[in-house]
Amino acid sequence: MYNYKIRDEVPEKYKWDLTDFFKNDDEFNEVLKKTTKEIESLKNYKGCTKDANKIYEFLENRTNISANIQLLYFYATLKNDETLGIKENIERESTTQNLYSKLKINTNFFDEELLKLNDSNYKKLFKDCEKLKEYKHLLDKVYRNKKHTLTENQENIISELTSALDNSSNIYRDLINREHNYGTITLEDKTIENITINNYSKLMRNKNREIRKKVYTSFNEKLNEYGNTTAGLLNSYVKGNNTIAKLHKFTNAWEAKLFELNLDNKVFKVLTNTCEKNINSYQKYFKLKKKILKIDELHTYDLGLELSRNDKEYTIEEAQDLIKKALSPLGEKYLSIINEAFDNRWIDYIGYKGKCSGGYTTPNKLKNPKILINYNSNFSSISILIHELGHAIQQKFIIENNPIQYRYISNLVAEVASLTNECLLSNYLMNKSNSKEEKLSGIENMINVIKSNLFMTNRESKIEQQMYEYINNGGTLSKDYLDKLVSDSYKLYNSNYVIENDLSNVSWIQRNHYYMNFYLYNYAISISVAINVSNEILKGNKEMLDKYIKFLSTGSNVWPNEAFKILGIDLTDELIYITAIKYFETLLDTFEKIYYDKEGE
Repeated sequence: MYNYKIRDEVPEKYKWDLTDFFKNDDEFNEVLKKTTKEIESLKNYKGCTKDANKIYEFLENRTNISANIQLLYFYATLKNDETLGIKENIERESTTQNLYSKLKINTNFFDEELLKLNDSNYKKLFKDCEKLKEYKHLLDKVYRNKKHTLTENQENIISELTSALDNSSNIYRDLINREHNYGTITLEDKTIENITINNYSKLMRNKNREIRKKVYTSFNEKLNEYGNTTAGLLNSYVKGNNTIAKLHKFTNAWEAKLFELNLDNKVFKVLTNTCEKNINSYQKYFKLKKKILKIDELHTYDLGLELSRNDKEYTIEEAQDLIKKALSPLGEKYLSIINEAFDNRWIDYIGYKGKCSGGYTTPNKLKNPKILINYNSNFSSISILIHELGHAIQQKFIIENNPIQYRYISNLVAEVASLTNECLLSNYLMNKSNSKEEKLSGIENMINVIKSNLFMTNRESKIEQQMYEYINNGGTLSKDYLDKLVSDSYKLYNSNYVIENDLSNVSWIQRNHYYMNFYLYNYAISISVAINVSNEILKGNKEMLDKYIKFLSTGSNVWPNEAFKILGIDLTDELIYITAIKYFETLLDTFEKIYYDKEGE
């Protein structure tokens, strides 16, 4: 429906409006220059911990400077992602990225000074300056790092090392999105289409098995060709994270991550064990797939094929209308922000060659968030859009209800908002649509959301744990080693239900989340919470809805486990994950019933 070759062809209404960030590049450069000078001025606060009022002044300045850096960085990143490979945009993104490193280097003294205070002097700060209590949670988070913080010079060196680590993910992104030529495919109507990251999943839903197999082979052979290079990038990233964790006196990067989240490892043990104990529920999906597709053998290149046929194409305006109806249970305030996002061009919709693949939301502390997607007019695109809107609306709530220093949240908390939206979308179609095809696509979407976010991310998270453990024990990540980790995980999860091949094992190369330091577990926890929450809201539980809006409005002045307690949820309770798994089974049963119901035709 939308087939634009370059960005200039895309109508303005389908592009995000970045002028609320900066009116033009001149304003950007002016703020960049001003912020760079302000970063340097923060060095003048050395010794400020002797005076509580000076600490407050320092924190106010650092907070505002940090917010401006974030705005500069996101603007540069968004401009770069509009069309990858433009030298000017790459340099601008790199320049703004370096500001974070400069900020950290020029303020590393503060943590070291604060941590030299004894407990009585630390507590006295908040008596000497009443306003400093605005930053108490933030300062408490620093003070608890007492044994994990090094000298200022050492922290400066680590800041430089951290900045270098970011290059691994940037190189990976450009390699996957821009450098690789995945070949072409001749479709049944004889048209020739380039295979790209953006259209790969769409092509893998093609009904023609030979086309799927050719696309799958061409795409993964290219990934496989650069497997050793990608393994090297990933090895550098993982080893760097482990090294930084050890320098900060943690055993490994995982212990550092748990400390950062203030979570007990029991949460992740319960999650992993519950998924693996209920692996039969996951495999029930493969049984249903084989039955409906009427095939004896289910191959890897068959997994993208949809169980239901919904060829309906949705205009962007139709997608917007559907999303508003699906999210109506969340109340008028929520819907008013949805309308604001649509009317004020928060979203960059259209994909074309050279645009960054996938979908994401850029939260920031000062301005409305922005969303990048690659809209393909199908139901999957609507699912991605409503997912990213969950992140954007939550950020809007956070901005409205928190001071600047607390206008961010842990990724562990953030994914609940996006996945709750997906639950509501699927439920709406399942119960409100008059079309059997839409009902089935709604149910199948939710099945896939749970399959991907609970079971598959749990499987891949375990692989990530194994990567870090292997390097921590002196190993080096190689393509062969990573291929074997994937192969072994498939034996457990897919068992004999899916026929794997040599290219199946390179799926680790597609996972950009491996460059995000244990991000994947967030999805598994969040989909479980989202199912529990959305089910209650759909039952008309007003108390849960009120709790949920409060949850969305909560900033970083509470720990993730405290945020979940607002919803009445304990992450160490196995029942949270069992409820999600049982719901998954119920959806499979409902799908099968509707699919074979002739009266619903």
